[in-house]
Amino acid sequence: MKKLSGFLCAFFLLPLTTPCVAGSLTIAVAANVQFAFQDLQAAFTRETGIDVQTIIGSSGKITAQVRSGAPFDVFLSADMNYPQTLQKEGLANSAPIVYAYGTLVLWTMSDLDLTPGLKVLTDAKVSKVAIANPKLAPYGRAALQALTHYHITDAVQAKAVFGENVSQVNQYVYSQNVTAGFTAKSVVLSPTMRGKGHWIEVPLDTYQPIAQGVVILKHGADNAEANCESFIRFLATAPARKILADYGYGLP
Repeated sequence: MKKLSGFLCAFFLLPLTTPCVAGSLTIAVAANVQFAFQDLQAAFTRETGIDVQTIIGSSGKITAQVRSGAPFDVFLSADMNYPQTLQKEGLANSAPIVYAYGTLVLWTMSDLDLTPGLKVLTDAKVSKVAIANPKLAPYGRAALQALTHYHITDAVQAKAVFGENVSQVNQYVYSQNVTAGFTAKSVVLSPTMRGKGHWIEVPLDTYQPIAQGVVILKHGADNAEANCESFIRFLATAPARKILADYGYGLP
């Protein structure tokens, strides 16, 4: 469905367009990136003429699909671990590079006062808290690290509702099936969700940096290497970096 470090500096200075601009790419995208990727995809296609097919999912689920033979060309992960694992297993063309750093936020559609920070989640008025599955989603792991930092893990896990990825967390929060949920800053800054509910950033020193990696998968290297490399170069351009920054990502 249409939608929506390890490389040499000289590589990034090569022209973005290449002689092989025809055809398409299938890019697997971590759920936290889906809104920003709509803009990235549109800008990339305008620049190169390369059509992009997008698959959205948790980084863990995408990794499992690649192992099962899914014909994805490029993987934009929510962390570095999953693409590094695929590279070690011979399922990626080269070592992944960091394209962005994610920011965790606590988001609610209720009138919950978030001024106290994460400790508000221990309040009796908070009945359910949505967290992405930490076994699959790096933002879920970051949320648990933050809860551990404040020594409120047990109290909050008793209220936890786990989603497969941040997309499912977003659904829980937006539909008010939960009182609050942990999601990506890119979500609350997206045109779709901007101004809906209210949110706070989770302090960066309470969880490990969410370094998000991109890698060319074996299928892409075998079938559309030039176009894959065009996309990797595109992520280093000023327009792509501005898009990522506008969605709240830190830049490498």
